[in-house]
Amino acid sequence: MMIRLGLVGIGKIARDQHLPAIHADDRYALVATASRHAQLDGVPGHADIAAMIAGDHRLDAVSICTPPVGRHAIAAAAIDAGLHVMLEKPPAATTTEISALAIHARARGVTLFATWHSREAAGVAPARDWLRDKRIRAAHIRWKEDIRRWHPGQEWILDAGGFGVFDPGINALSIMTAILPAPLLLDAARIDIPDGRSSPIAATMMMRSGDAAVTADLDFLQTGPQSWDIEVETDAGTLRLSMGGSVLELPGGEPITREDREYPRLYTRFAELVAAGKSEVDIRPLQLVADAFLVAERRTVAPFQF
Repeated sequence: MMIRLGLVGIGKIARDQHLPAIHADDRYALVATASRHAQLDGVPGHADIAAMIAGDHRLDAVSICTPPVGRHAIAAAAIDAGLHVMLEKPPAATTTEISALAIHARARGVTLFATWHSREAAGVAPARDWLRDKRIRAAHIRWKEDIRRWHPGQEWILDAGGFGVFDPGINALSIMTAILPAPLLLDAARIDIPDGRSSPIAATMMMRSGDAAVTADLDFLQTGPQSWDIEVETDAGTLRLSMGGSVLELPGGEPITREDREYPRLYTRFAELVAAGKSEVDIRPLQLVADAFLVAERRTVAPFQF
């Protein structure tokens, strides 16, 4: 079955990841786009989702790559039109928005896929399998990257609803909620918000999984080498995931590195869900971020400019 796809939002993540994955998968035909600021050569473009739906494109599905604020209305319009929906992470600005979309999609009989691309990194599934029968003693997240390098000029990311450092940090939480055998619960947090901004530039989280302490150190001002690392201490030794989950090191072994196929795997999964008439919506990473905002100690730090 060929899925006639519309792409909503043509920003950095769409160009870097979604478009190559779509073009490499013969199950998809990109037949239209919707973006206020950009178009693609050779593909009909529209200013918004309503115009794209109204166009004569015979759409089956849409993939939404816009910032999280405003995404609920876009997805709801697509579901109303009977289209299957794939959402870039984080799936919505709030937990209630994504929960409402899941109910809406079920009522309309369409697929809703809330993606977590870092779960598709090569080392994540083997890590989950190895940890399944281990006793977890502690776990640590170090997720530190340069906002200017990965989000150049994207002012929205530090606005209200932009998530700030939790935009990349939620990737680590998506991995951790996938690989730990016991639920991950938040105990405390601290967030650093630049003067004049609304979302954090750095954060720490103190969590627990069963009786194991889990910590997260998130930073958006890391220069030089970037850090996307997870360590899990167990009764059988320490498991390490690095480079965002693409490199796995098990106790006594050498690091294992495999090809990055996160977004191709997401589009494969979306096609499978559409064919099966199913949805996949896991909001646990988003819930942890929401909890952090609820309980965090807040500090105002120096202003930030791109």
